[in-house]
Amino acid sequence: MKKRLMATLLAAAAAFTMTACSSGNGADYVVGICQYAPHPSLDQATEGFQAKLTELVEAEGKTIEFQLQNANGEASTCGTIINGFVSSDVDLILANATPPLQTAMSSTNTIPILGTSISSYSVALDEPDMGESTGKNVSGTSDLAPLDQQAAVIKEWFPDAKKVGALFTSSEPNSRYQVDVITPHLEALGYTVTEYSFSDSNDMATVATKACQDSDVIYVPTDNTVADNTGILGNIALPAGVPVISGEESTCKACGVASLSISYEELGQVTGEMAFEILVNGADISTMPIQYAPTMTKKYNPKVVEQLNLSIPDGYVALEIEE
Repeated sequence: MKKRLMATLLAAAAAFTMTACSSGNGADYVVGICQYAPHPSLDQATEGFQAKLTELVEAEGKTIEFQLQNANGEASTCGTIINGFVSSDVDLILANATPPLQTAMSSTNTIPILGTSISSYSVALDEPDMGESTGKNVSGTSDLAPLDQQAAVIKEWFPDAKKVGALFTSSEPNSRYQVDVITPHLEALGYTVTEYSFSDSNDMATVATKACQDSDVIYVPTDNTVADNTGILGNIALPAGVPVISGEESTCKACGVASLSISYEELGQVTGEMAFEILVNGADISTMPIQYAPTMTKKYNPKVVEQLNLSIPDGYVALEIEE
């Protein structure tokens, strides 16, 4: 009896797995989404993508199925997720953040891959001479706000500061790229820039403490590890009275002073429009230019500004901070 029950349960589990991974639920298009980690910015990009693509596809009288999976910040899990998408032959893969994009690129050269929340495609794909498009089965959207303008944000808030500490994860190539690009802009504005890199969250506190001891201002690029551990940075920087300027809004909301902010929901919507062109209109992904966020806004964290007793430059909008 127990053996028959176990066999029944195993059969049911196998049937469920096949159904979950299959692309045959009656939808005209199946899209696999691999999101690198649960994080507000990445969540918004995924939600914007799904909403816009669903809207456009349904307006054509067709249906779409999303197979959404989250790697929970584990690069190895991206491989398992992407391999599942390739095995089930989805019509398109959305890679939300750099690790899923790199994994997808190494897993298939036939299924269209759209990235979103990617700072630099040339860095992510190791193509330093890449033009506006990749020439491969890859395109997508970038969340990078112009780094010269990010440097200008620091100057607007802290014109008398001397030392900027660039805090980032050494294993994230897009973080390294942003620090490399913004450094000469900051130096041209009169700052001395020192890099403070850490390998993972285990040594982030030690490095962040050193950065705060030695710096007048901390700059953090769009960095997945920092974004997942803003509490560590906030608990060090704020008591020390050291302001943080961040490359994206969610880190600023947690512990930053200001950011040149994009809307990740809008970024996802642009990516959804690209997916529609590929799936429905047959666009050639290899020639599709990388797209950027349509709007950028200077924003500040009113709680941190009050705590650090800072004056607000003209042209900044207050972030809505949850109590």
